[in-house]
Amino acid sequence: MKQIILFFFISGSAGFVALLGSIFGGAVSHVGLFIGAVLGGLIGVFTALVLSKRFRLISPEDVGPGILGGCIGFVAGAVLAAAYAHTAIIPIMSPGLVGFGAMAALAIRGRYLKG
Repeated sequence: MKQIILFFFISGSAGFVALLGSIFGGAVSHVGLFIGAVLGGLIGVFTALVLSKRFRLISPEDVGPGILGGCIGFVAGAVLAAAYAHTAIIPIMSPGLVGFGAMAALAIRGRYLKG
């Protein structure tokens, strides 16, 4: 159950902060929209993982790998969302890659520590 909560918390936080970043960046310029979205998403990943540690969803040792995996997932999602912005489903589903990236990094780290 913790993994499901963690997945949606990381994905939702990164997506929401990316949305806020794009709104504020878009108020400045068209390029600012994309810069704001990327910076906001990366800040959202970092914030979500730090808060996940605080809420005891992950251990303190898992924060670094989770941030790395989440950032990789965010960049992949941002590329897909930008390439397929004309469709309805891809930009909505792309924040899920953030949670997937973070969860994959945590799973790989867990396997590495076990053996």
